[in-house]
Amino acid sequence: MSLLPHDTSALPDSDPTEPGQQLIGLARLMTLAFHGADLRPVASTLIARAERDATDAAALMDLSTVLFLQGLPDLALATQSQALGMERLYRLQLPDCALPRLRMLAVMAPGDLMTNTPLSFLVEDGRIALDMLFVLPGEGLPELLPEHDVLYMAISESDATHGLLERLSYELPAGAVLNHPSRILETARDRAYDALRGAPGIAMPASARSGRLSLQAVGDGRLAIAEMLEHGRFPLIVRPVDSHAGHGLEKVTTPAELVAYLAGQGADEYFVSNFIDYAQADGLFRKYRVVLVDGMAYAAHMGVSSHWMIHYLNAGMTECADKRAEEAAFMRDFDTGFGLRHREALSALAGRIGLDYLVVDCGETPEGDLLVFEVDPGAVVHRMDPPEVFSYKRACMDKLYAAFDTLVMRAGRPA
Repeated sequence: MSLLPHDTSALPDSDPTEPGQQLIGLARLMTLAFHGADLRPVASTLIARAERDATDAAALMDLSTVLFLQGLPDLALATQSQALGMERLYRLQLPDCALPRLRMLAVMAPGDLMTNTPLSFLVEDGRIALDMLFVLPGEGLPELLPEHDVLYMAISESDATHGLLERLSYELPAGAVLNHPSRILETARDRAYDALRGAPGIAMPASARSGRLSLQAVGDGRLAIAEMLEHGRFPLIVRPVDSHAGHGLEKVTTPAELVAYLAGQGADEYFVSNFIDYAQADGLFRKYRVVLVDGMAYAAHMGVSSHWMIHYLNAGMTECADKRAEEAAFMRDFDTGFGLRHREALSALAGRIGLDYLVVDCGETPEGDLLVFEVDPGAVVHRMDPPEVFSYKRACMDKLYAAFDTLVMRAGRPA
């Protein structure tokens, strides 16, 4: 199915009588939002469906996604909970004329849009049929799983999912699932640092988890930062635990700034890490998103900014042709440029974290090491960028998607 960014009439109706109730899904809905479509008509259609049929859990689940995209997290979570109270298994609606070769069952957890790997993007071509089974905290997998060819653990590590991932780690034998939960647990910021410590060619700032009172003691001079954080020193990067997309993320250069930061934050738990200045010779910062699929590295995007805290959407890539030209060269020449330069480091990272699919946000130190900011299997990898502006991206993303397709197909049909 071809879904035009502003054509909300093209959204499919789900059949609530179909086993595993069919979803429009995150990829289609986020694509609409990404291109500026008004999601209110979509929400109205989904509400009407739910009112027409009280068993239409798929309408509520899609409505929950719309509400998250509209910035209404509390209402979105309540709607999601209502849907999960009726149905735990959902099926992503396939594109028209799709002939899937394999069925993948993804195990997911309730939560916001960053709780689970956004697999609907990676399977949007329809070669893989995606079923999504939601498991609540405190529960385990059902004794009898829905029919599938490949089992994929899609839950990302967070405080909310940590206990569930630990339980699932004991329930699943190693190798029986793509992205085993025991390895997902290693992506927590402090555990990732421990896992990557001493890896050749990798620089990752020491990271530690701290409560508000301990940080307040550092700010007041009653506790040395080195007692809390390995090689701890100012400036520090501080962020609330489980925050994403830069929310609450700040650099503090003095104890007084740390006190002021805490005064403006309501969280009780924080991650702190040493700040590493990764500005390059021209004074600009460059942040790269690299995806490891079955141990092989692929380029996803690159952001260039005069500010150390880079997120692709605030880096001004759309507005600046020079930045896009640099990103185009990074993506086009990845195998002979960045990927070759950091081949040993990326290989070590893949081996130490041990996930079949992993997204790495990174930079380069002035000394030339791979500076790892975050490892997260749940980060969004997409093909939503308008081709008339980002003409160079499609071929690279197709290559990445094909690698994921091969990974799943091989897991589903072992020799």
